[in-house]
Formats: sequence, structure tokens, C-alpha cells
Amino acid sequence: MKNTNFVVTRYENRNGVSSWRVSGFLHGIRIRKNFKTREEAAAEKAALEVKELQAASGLRAVTTFLSDAQLREAEASYQRLLGQPRSLACYLDYALANYRPPERDVSLDEAMTQYLTAKRAECARSLVSDLHCRTIKWELAKFKKWFPTHTMAQFSAAALLPYLERGSPCLKTYNNRRGFLSTFFKFAFQKDWVTANPVEKTPHHRINHRRGSAVTITAEQAGKLMAHVELFKGGALVPYFALCLFAGIRPNVKFGEIKKLRPEHVRLDTGTIHIEPEVSKVRMKRLVTIQPNLAVWLRAYPLDKFPIIPTNMPKMRAKVFDAFGLSHDVLRHTFISMFVAKFRSMGEAALQAGNSESIIRKHYLDLKSKEEAEQFFGIVPQSGENTIAFPIAV
Repeated sequence: MKNTNFVVTRYENRNGVSSWRVSGFLHGIRIRKNFKTREEAAAEKAALEVKELQAASGLRAVTTFLSDAQLREAEASYQRLLGQPRSLACYLDYALANYRPPERDVSLDEAMTQYLTAKRAECARSLVSDLHCRTIKWELAKFKKWFPTHTMAQFSAAALLPYLERGSPCLKTYNNRRGFLSTFFKFAFQKDWVTANPVEKTPHHRINHRRGSAVTITAEQAGKLMAHVELFKGGALVPYFALCLFAGIRPNVKFGEIKKLRPEHVRLDTGTIHIEPEVSKVRMKRLVTIQPNLAVWLRAYPLDKFPIIPTNMPKMRAKVFDAFGLSHDVLRHTFISMFVAKFRSMGEAALQAGNSESIIRKHYLDLKSKEEAEQFFGIVPQSGENTIAFPIAV
């Protein structure tokens, strides 16, 4: 047993009565006490040894109404506050004033189900596009795979950051992921499933956009393209290519404007194409002037006989795109650049294309010459009518 500074000895008093003495030093102070029995002396020695041990380890005996578990929690709390500028009572007051517990501990799976239901309802009301709704569903599926057992109350910025940075994404991809999650957690906050949006504490990256001139094809290439399309599958793709190339309709065959465009929107009698809000990418109505050569194409290949989007469209279009090395938006980019070159009006080009004037100036101005634009808007079917039904409207 470890030696202590206290000993118990037998002591003879002057009156001849024996007693038991406890002697030693505590905190540098001499201790000497007499007891009638050895048992009392031993008890005092043990009590002094406890005080000595408490002094050496920083412990001390106190009287408290807290349970052992509560004492341990209080001690752990004070340990966590080491080095902090405020007291435990200060932090407790703040928590009591600001903490709002979630209404219920909702699982991620249940929260996703309700969120996607709300987004599908917005899509049905044309508040968000079908493509956007699909992208949200895809992103949340990835999120659920990353956090298969989490509840909404468990998420924090520290937990979300590795997910956002997975695969070392570019800054735009990172920001896109963050945007999808931020909207999801805002929805959860409104439902009282979380007390705050944890995405707000993750970094958002500023990106310096340096997009250059739009990728286009020449008038000569456009002529060869349309000649090829006339001979491909009996001209089945002519309306699609004519509308995208000579009217700038957004060309995505799954979610773009061309997919939603209906024959009744193309008005040869008034010389306009009506892009309704439910068709437009930006949810704004616009009128596109049907250029004379486009009118010839649409009369030679009428939409009541040649659907805008024929059966098996993606595969057929892919063959043409591969044959001519076309990129996704090159048809639309070519139309806008040719329109600006011919009519020298960025404002009118912005109205026709559904872009801002600043975008037109930045990416389409001075890409083509007026002579090439005249050649471009003179492309007509090889076997179609050469008659121009109405003058060009500017």
C-alpha cells in the first residue's frame, strides 16, 4: 500500500489515560488529533488521506443535490469549455433562448418523398421544368446513397462538405450540388424538420465566367447539312433541323423547346412562331419571325405530314450530328449569329432568341459577315418551291 503522510500512534496522557493520536501534514499544515479508540483514529486518518488525494488530483468533496450522472455531465461540460471566452451559464442562456427542437425526427427517405411530391406539383403547374425535376430526383438519389440511415436532424455542415466535394468536382458542379441541397433543406426548415439550414455554413465558390464566342457552322456547311437531311429517311428530320437552324428554337429533343413545340404554334399565315411560356426555357412568351427561306421549308415539308419530333428521333438525329460533327446547340448558335449579321440589331436578336442583349453582344456579335448571312437565309429545299410568300419582317 502506498505510504501516506499520516500515522496513528498510541499516546499516554498525563492523567495516565491512553488515547490514539493521528498526526501528519496536510497542505503544509501540521495535523495532530487525539481519539479515545483506535477505530476513531483510523477513520480520521482515512478521511485525511482522501483530502490529501483530492488536493493532489484537483478533486474535492462537496455537498450537492445532483445525481452521479448529472455530476459527470456537468464536469464534462466544463471540460469542453476550457479556453472559451464565456461561462457555461452564458452558453446555456443562449441555447435556451435560441434552440428550437425539430417537430419530429424525420428520416431522410420520408423527407425526400415529400419534397419530390412538392416539386412534381410545381412541375405540373409549370413552375419548374420537367428536366429540373428529374435532375433534383437524380441528385437526391445520390444524396440518399451517401447517407442511407441519417435523419434530418443529424445533418451538419461538417457532414455535408465531404459529400459536396466528392470526386474533386469543378467549382460549377460543386455549386450546383450545393444549390440542390440548399433548396431541399430550406423545404425541411419550413416543415420544422431541422432547426437551421446546414448548407448555409458550407462554402460557396465565386466563378469568373469566361465563355467566348459561340460555336457555329458556316452558311456552306448549313447548306450541305440541309441537303443531307432532305435525303435522310425521306426528309423526316427536315422540320426539326429547319426550325432549329432558321428560327433558333432550342434543340434538345428530350426537354428543349423543340420537344414542346406544337404544329399550331407555327403560324405560316401570320409569319410567326409562338413560343408559349410552357414551351419556353425561361417561361416567357416570345414570337419568332418566320424567315422567307424557313417558310419555303415548312411549305415543302408541312407539319401535318412531317412531325416536328418523329418516331425514333434521338437515334436518327444522333446519326446526322455525328456525320457533320455537330455540337448540342450549334444550330441555334448559328441562327443567332447569322441574324445579328444580317439585321445588325442585337435587341431584335435577343427578342427572337429569348436571350438578353448582353448575351447577344458577348457571344454572337460580329461572328458572321452580312454576305454570309444572306447566303444562309437563302438556303431552300432542293426540290421545294422557290417562291417567297411574304417579305422579311424586321
